[in-house]
Amino acid sequence: MAEYKPKVISITKRPGQTFGFYLRIERGEEGHLIRCLEMGGPAELSGMKDGDRVLRVNGKFVDGLSHLEVVELVKSSGATATFHILDEASYKQAKTQGVNLGEPQRTPAVNAVGQQAPKPRLCYLVKSGSGYGFSLRSIKGEQGVFVSEVVPGSVADRAGVNTDDRLLEVNGENIESFTHEQVVDTVKTANGNLMFLLVDEETDRYYRSMNMKVAAHFATTKCLPREPRIVNLTKAPDGYGFLLKEEANMAGHVITDIDRGSPAERGGLKDMDRLVAVDGKETNASTHEQVVDAIMQSGNKCCLLVVDKDTDLIYAQGKVSPMLFWEEKKGSLAPPSYSEAVTFPATFKPLRPAQEKKKDEEVELKPKLCKMEKTAAGYGFHLNGVQGVFGQCIKEVVKGGAADLAGLEDDDIVVEVNGKNVEQCAHEEVVDMIRATGSRLEMLVATKSVYDRLKARGTPVTRQLLGNTSQAQVHSEDQETAPARERTSSVSSSSSCQSMDDRL
Repeated sequence: MAEYKPKVISITKRPGQTFGFYLRIERGEEGHLIRCLEMGGPAELSGMKDGDRVLRVNGKFVDGLSHLEVVELVKSSGATATFHILDEASYKQAKTQGVNLGEPQRTPAVNAVGQQAPKPRLCYLVKSGSGYGFSLRSIKGEQGVFVSEVVPGSVADRAGVNTDDRLLEVNGENIESFTHEQVVDTVKTANGNLMFLLVDEETDRYYRSMNMKVAAHFATTKCLPREPRIVNLTKAPDGYGFLLKEEANMAGHVITDIDRGSPAERGGLKDMDRLVAVDGKETNASTHEQVVDAIMQSGNKCCLLVVDKDTDLIYAQGKVSPMLFWEEKKGSLAPPSYSEAVTFPATFKPLRPAQEKKKDEEVELKPKLCKMEKTAAGYGFHLNGVQGVFGQCIKEVVKGGAADLAGLEDDDIVVEVNGKNVEQCAHEEVVDMIRATGSRLEMLVATKSVYDRLKARGTPVTRQLLGNTSQAQVHSEDQETAPARERTSSVSSSSSCQSMDDRL
């Protein structure tokens, strides 16, 4: 009997983004399938192929687990997940032969490198009277500037800098294209404070083998001298015991006036802490009212990510967000799966930039009529829905695609498909209607804000609201189109009685 050797692939993604593939179960197919690989995404670059089967996630055998259990395993992995993958043909042959794929096998190297995806390091150095305690070297004809002669006990040594590290960034600026002299000048003119992005030989080899560019959002923050703080609060009868202010001379939202003995004081909040995130959602682009509302909507408990002034300055030096620390400590900040995206509690209000809120307030309460023609890349959007739940919304509108040019936007609520109202239709019905349209599609949609406000007034969302000024936009084949993606459907369902689909 043939021996089946799965590939072991370790994937690292950016904070707030996905691994770049969909995990599906499909009617007539066994196993957990890899589908809809994002071109140039982490999954595709790591070597995943359409139709591959996932056997293990972070070492746990998943071939017999439910779809939702596997999704949760992936989502709880944080920024890096390790997959045992078997190609489609081998998987089907193994199943036909009755092979127990859960038996221990000789474990191949992860991405032909190692078991864990190594991480670059952020290191913060403050110059002392004797300097930083390291030298830089480069070799003529070879790419890269490397650290050499790290003095034991020096500033560099204590900051986590090691001999033979390759230097990639200085104070948030990529220096890979710099000459040796330019790098030296950059270090010398840095006013005594340096944030380095470094890779050791193993990490450098890993990213080169993956054809991936190393960036600070992949880095570990463990070497940094100060950490943001995760503060979990339980509300007292009189509140959390602090004030939130927007200071004129400080960016963001600031904690002040902490009551003695309050949950805020007991939780470790300090006066003049800057609030970075509420329950994992960054607040920098949100208004004061939106942040207060987010805290109130948390109920009796909330989780705050905060930084003091010195910690804030360190992260600013490297032009990285303190959310990078949250990513390491609290796991993935990836967008929710399709099923979660339509089942948030009605009280949940996502944080949005102030200008988006202003736009919602000023926009006319009108839907949009969007007409499009299918291109080689499809319509260029995904339909978001869940089995047994009414209501569909638009997700992942491809920039420059038919849907984008026709005026569709992420989170638009679908009201009509080709003149038929679909507000009370199940997700599978709407998907089938779109697939049955052929090459032309007409949709009446409304932004979520407009839709919710019209419904609150008891006003039906119909074409009559368009008036005489509405112009439906049409995207046809002779316009510029996005490049085709092999085996990628332009409409993707999240769940049905035959299949389930989650973006990861």
